[in-house]
Amino acid sequence: MKQEVLLDTGPIVALVNRREQFHKWVTNQFRQIEPPLLTCEAMITEACFLLQNVYGGEAAVISFLQKGIIHLPFRLSEEVFAVEELMQRYQSVPMSLADACIVRMAQLYPKSELLTFDSDFRIYRQNRNQLICVIMPE
Repeated sequence: MKQEVLLDTGPIVALVNRREQFHKWVTNQFRQIEPPLLTCEAMITEACFLLQNVYGGEAAVISFLQKGIIHLPFRLSEEVFAVEELMQRYQSVPMSLADACIVRMAQLYPKSELLTFDSDFRIYRQNRNQLICVIMPE
């Protein structure tokens, strides 16, 4: 069975924007990961917002969806109670809606890894006490 890779906003932005610090690193990661990568609409929204001033940035993100490189299996309407519980538990960090959605996805895909730049995912836990396996630059 294929290893599921979850996708945070930062790597999407860095893949599209060649000026980003980790552009080369994330490009190499994408070459090694078999699509599709899984994420949620909140991450896509954040990425499009952050890329709105990069020529073709938003279109590049949408093209990842159209080509099946990124899939959106998560439905907030079905997971709203679990997401709200996570946001309450980590309100001191604080945890954004997008981060709560991706932590919930880690629970739903327990053998997955998360491609991220965000060190908060070393703090967050799935199922209260399990580390989230992350792929991030050193």
